[in-house]
Amino acid sequence: MSNPTVTVPIREALRYAQGRAERLARTQQLEIGEDLFVRIAPGGRKFLLFCLDGEPDRSAAEAVAAALGLRNPAYGWHQGATLRSLTVIEEGAADVPEAAGADDGDS
Repeated sequence: MSNPTVTVPIREALRYAQGRAERLARTQQLEIGEDLFVRIAPGGRKFLLFCLDGEPDRSAAEAVAAALGLRNPAYGWHQGATLRSLTVIEEGAADVPEAAGADDGDS
């Protein structure tokens, strides 16, 4: 018998990933829509929003920032080697380095 399907509200999933980013100092990535991804940086106060085909809308970034409770977020663009990402940084957010070899905390 298989386990029942559980629906998790997107706000709950975002906040869970944000908490992991803060607690583990590790980037957390979620697929939050069809061809829409968010990467929450260590510390949980910055994120990248990107699509594999095209560019994300600012309205989606604003909705994610609101769900994460970011105060006075600044919006910008980052051009990587293959993707153009929308960057969102909370005012006064500290740079938290990625933890090396940290346990994922799920065991």
